[in-house]
Amino acid sequence: MIEFDTQPDRYQHWKLRVEPPLATLTLAVTPEAPAIGDYELKLNSYDIGVDIELADAVRRIRFEHPDVRSVIVTGGLDGVFCAGANIRMLAGADHPHKVNFCKFTNETRLELEEASRQSGVKFLAACNGATSGGGYELALACEHILLVDDRNSAVSLPEVPLLGVLPGTGGLTRVTDKRHVRRDRADVFATRAEGVRGDEALDWGLIDELAPRTGFEQAARDRATALAEASPRTTTGPGATLAPLERTLTPDTVTYRHVATTIDRAARTAELTVTVSPQPGWLLQAARELDDLLCHLRFNEPEIGILSIHTQGSVDDALALDRELAHGFADGVDHAARETALLWARVLSRLDLTARSLIAVIDPGSCFTGFLAELALAADRTYMLDGIFEDRDETLPAAELVLTTNNFGPLPMANGISRLESRFWGDRAAHDQAAAVAGKGLSAADALDLGLVTFTPDDLDWDDDLRLAVEERAAFSPDALTAMEANHRFAGPETMATKIFARLSAWQNWVFIRPSASGPEGALVLYGTGTRPTYDLRRT
Repeated sequence: MIEFDTQPDRYQHWKLRVEPPLATLTLAVTPEAPAIGDYELKLNSYDIGVDIELADAVRRIRFEHPDVRSVIVTGGLDGVFCAGANIRMLAGADHPHKVNFCKFTNETRLELEEASRQSGVKFLAACNGATSGGGYELALACEHILLVDDRNSAVSLPEVPLLGVLPGTGGLTRVTDKRHVRRDRADVFATRAEGVRGDEALDWGLIDELAPRTGFEQAARDRATALAEASPRTTTGPGATLAPLERTLTPDTVTYRHVATTIDRAARTAELTVTVSPQPGWLLQAARELDDLLCHLRFNEPEIGILSIHTQGSVDDALALDRELAHGFADGVDHAARETALLWARVLSRLDLTARSLIAVIDPGSCFTGFLAELALAADRTYMLDGIFEDRDETLPAAELVLTTNNFGPLPMANGISRLESRFWGDRAAHDQAAAVAGKGLSAADALDLGLVTFTPDDLDWDDDLRLAVEERAAFSPDALTAMEANHRFAGPETMATKIFARLSAWQNWVFIRPSASGPEGALVLYGTGTRPTYDLRRT
């Protein structure tokens, strides 16, 4: 089982050194410490274990070190920055792991970019040697790329010519959409296995700066210092410690303090519940727990296809937390509040991007309020009970849905707009009607009339309607559902992020299962053997 919660003293592949206003992240992969198999992590190549540590380090810098304004990301091996994803891992991993691995690495790189854009933490890729594949993708996510000028070191995306796959799709997209490399040059670059070196890489816009080997470390430090001085990040309030998560696992349950799931393996479903509490620190703790659970379900429970989403607790408590979250988006707030609010935005985005059918269940005792209403708005379908359960706990009030300012912009999807705007894309009147009732408790009839829920059964039909919806969903092709849901969830404008994940779900998903890449004579399987792969030559 893959674990996603880690700490710097448990890192096996990264070293984090903090010297405010700078920090240094050094990649020195332990070759004999793979995450899922018996492959060797040569040449600073990485697997999911390496990237889990990177994700933790980036988040830890944001929360625990408010006085850090710039981070140097560099390689700890002589002549190698990073050789990218480990080929033996990719060749041996099953298909779901391959795709989830690419998705997780892209989410990590997007968080790094968000740290630069939203938190003022500027990242410098100090490429001290060969920078290929996913290693160059990591550099692309940084604010500035410095390459050693030694006539040998190159940047490259060699997946197409060498492996018969794509550079995680993030590499291809960032070259054109972020660095604005001309299309014909991007074509040459992505088909040239040896990559591009020195002045040519600088001229094409693949890097930002060159430095000779003799003065490389000082050049990196000087540039990082300049980035720190230009950073808008200000230290307001102390950092927040990211303590180890408390989690209990049984064969069919995963339980944290505020988040839990129960799995029905026969039905291929999981019931996820977020429980609201007025306990101090709830916002940060619950966000971290939900994030960890989503990663756990993706990687460790690939056959669970339907996720029903529940909340429970006081609506008043949920509204108080919603106001606290909104405060985190205001100007001049303390550091921890700001980062916690941004973390909720990222966790909700990870939910959007999770390849599971999402069904929100709004019933008595639930609190889909403000930012927690985003859990329902993220769902593919939403069921809300009309009235109360006559034969159950009649002390619970009828379910209600409450929208607040947090539902209208601060928590955007990957397409850069709110879930409500995506939901009502092309229907501005419906969006404005929803905005007009912000702050009001909406009954099932109100929510249905406003288009905020899908169905509102009464207590007589409730159980059967939910059961039939889940059973029908479970009977469909998981592949077809993944493609359908990815199309429906992201209405509206396309961004660099939606391009990356749509192409990952479609093109890379398809490429990974084709014999040209993963067949017995495919490029991934035969890489390094000296035998040329056999390709299916039909263009489809």
